[in-house]
Amino acid sequence: MIPLPLGLAMIAAAVKKAGHLVELVDLMDEEDDRQTIQKAISTFRPDVIGISVRNIDDQNMEKPRFLLDKVKRVVDDCRRVSSVPIVLGGAGYSIFPESALEYLGADMGIQGEGEEAFPALLDRLQRGVALRGLPGLYLRGRGLQGRRKFVKILDEVPFPDISFPRGPASGEEISMPVQTSRGCPMNCSYCSTPTIEGHAFRKRSPAAAVEEISRHVEAGVKTFHFVDNVFNLSLSHAKELCTRLIDRNLKISWRCILYPGRIDDELADLLARAGCVEASLGFESGCERILRAMNKNFSLQAVRRASAALKRAGVWHMGFLLFGGPGETKESSEQSLAFADSLDLDALKITIGIRIYPFTTLEKVAREEGVISAGDDLLFPRFYCAEEVKDWLKETVGARVADRPSWMIEAE
Repeated sequence: MIPLPLGLAMIAAAVKKAGHLVELVDLMDEEDDRQTIQKAISTFRPDVIGISVRNIDDQNMEKPRFLLDKVKRVVDDCRRVSSVPIVLGGAGYSIFPESALEYLGADMGIQGEGEEAFPALLDRLQRGVALRGLPGLYLRGRGLQGRRKFVKILDEVPFPDISFPRGPASGEEISMPVQTSRGCPMNCSYCSTPTIEGHAFRKRSPAAAVEEISRHVEAGVKTFHFVDNVFNLSLSHAKELCTRLIDRNLKISWRCILYPGRIDDELADLLARAGCVEASLGFESGCERILRAMNKNFSLQAVRRASAALKRAGVWHMGFLLFGGPGETKESSEQSLAFADSLDLDALKITIGIRIYPFTTLEKVAREEGVISAGDDLLFPRFYCAEEVKDWLKETVGARVADRPSWMIEAE
């Protein structure tokens, strides 16, 4: 999946609304970053440069690929042609605000949502006043300047500019990202989402979400991807959104991530009628004990009902297994494989080993067990995989995947 710069486009819209001029550059599809950067800076002559950092690494335990070296080159290329402040942001940056800022050598960074914080930063820079107290702002070598704040009313966030870059010029159809909620109160043991978006669950109104989609449809977009951490965390919200999409008859197709514990036949039917053609069902394990260890608040029976409902509604759905966490054994792994086999999934994606992120239960367990030490900088990828199954999993899962064309090991 080619990611489009939704977050960057939303920040750009907020900055424009605050009265500033903005030039948005997407480097995802550029063969020559340096030339593109030099041209953009020399033409636009910015007073501030913002860089969005989406991913730190590829989360592949077997052969991890660290992605920040390319970002560091981008920062260096900006430095070569401009002396203005460089500000970092984005999901990846927000997990490691101090260490990423130091490693990349930018001047400052904003952790978390930037629609309010970044225009406020620009205002202070323009007026030449102190930056102390600015929410979520980190200064290199000086730390956090003000406690983070989250946007409370998402409907007040401007729609992203529909002219923002939409991927390769080849004409390949790309799914347009749409976000209808932020924050997650679920506290899964390994997940970085609360660090990025906070624990408080906040929703955009279904009316606003459909209005944004309609604007994209009018511009010629027909395929969408809901990037909510969980599309149906609020079952009523998900149903109302689907109902509004059905009523508008926009003739679109889309995909989303679903929480297994909140899917019933009504939602599955609404998903299908609203244009959902693909759903990711992140149940992560087929062992009740491991689900509890991951702090998952659903049962295997709920997963089975959810998969069956999606199948009856004709929604293609992919399951996910995450192996190797605390307490994983050969027995629990075999239970997970058997459980996945018993479901009528269209595809299954398997991950062996779990990336350790700061401020998670997994980090605490890893430190207690000596997997990582107090001085380890988790900016550089570290993984947890139970020693009992570490080697066994690779061989066993590999053999199962070889016999099942719809199964895959992630990052292979």
